[in-house]
Amino acid sequence: MLNDKTILITGGTGSFGKKCTEIILNKYEPRRLIIYSRDELKQFEMAQDFPDTKYDCMRFFIGDVRDKERMYSAFRGVDYVIHAAALKQVPAAEYNPFEAVKTNILGAQNVINVAIDVGVKKVIALSTDKAANPINLYGATKLCSDKLFIAGNSYRGSENTVFSVVRYGNVAGSRGSVIPFFLKCRENGTLPITDPRMTRFWITLEQGVNFVLRSLEVMVGGELYVPKLPSMNIMELAKVIAPECKTEIIGIRPGEKLHEVMIPVDDARRTLEYPEHYVIQPDFTFWGKRFVNSVAKPVAEDFEYNSGDNPWQLTPEEMRSIIKNL
Repeated sequence: MLNDKTILITGGTGSFGKKCTEIILNKYEPRRLIIYSRDELKQFEMAQDFPDTKYDCMRFFIGDVRDKERMYSAFRGVDYVIHAAALKQVPAAEYNPFEAVKTNILGAQNVINVAIDVGVKKVIALSTDKAANPINLYGATKLCSDKLFIAGNSYRGSENTVFSVVRYGNVAGSRGSVIPFFLKCRENGTLPITDPRMTRFWITLEQGVNFVLRSLEVMVGGELYVPKLPSMNIMELAKVIAPECKTEIIGIRPGEKLHEVMIPVDDARRTLEYPEHYVIQPDFTFWGKRFVNSVAKPVAEDFEYNSGDNPWQLTPEEMRSIIKNL
């Protein structure tokens, strides 16, 4: 699908962007692969890993999703956009709310408008479990972003650009993840625990990238894709990482939940279940029943997909394997 195509990744120097670049270059032969981000040092470091002497398709554009004019020059000739740029740290967003709005909401609006104007074929945006029933500002901005991208399919008018969203849980080993934090705290002999009841969905970077690329291939515009993922209790995770360490209960941080939700019960009436994922359909009159078939089945009206009730729980051995491969 990506052979001889031009792909642009916003926020391409982040954890997702680097892994996505690696997988695309290993599986496909794109015409151009554009990394669009605002950090020149990260771009310099990433260019060492993917040198143009080996990968002549690589391009590095310094720019910000807040800068609409810069995006026009970056998006020209692009077939597919993978939108990964975001301010994603929950405490930072709580303390700097205007900045989170500028990047996560106004930046999404810029991506949509520019993609439509220059004729990008497909845009797929990365979301988060924190966007479902949000209680923190980061989640609220990502919910708004999700709504903007889904609505972009109506906003485009007669143009051919289509937009979809992918939502998944905590990425093991990514920047800000609890796993590298626990590994660092292990040196001190004590792991801080916010609440021993807390659970989270888990996905590896490679799994996340592959799910996004599969969704990009099959999307028609308007869907929100949710993968089926395992969960794990925070105390079980602590035992896996540092069984010899003490734990200290410090209380839930501002904006945190006990259990993460990826599909709220209010979205159940629009949700279809597939063998390996769910699709939340848009509330568009033109949408109809296009995805109801022998594979896709509607979920129960009282269905909610949350990490606390999730029947698929990671075993300690499975989590050790994930950590070992980080």
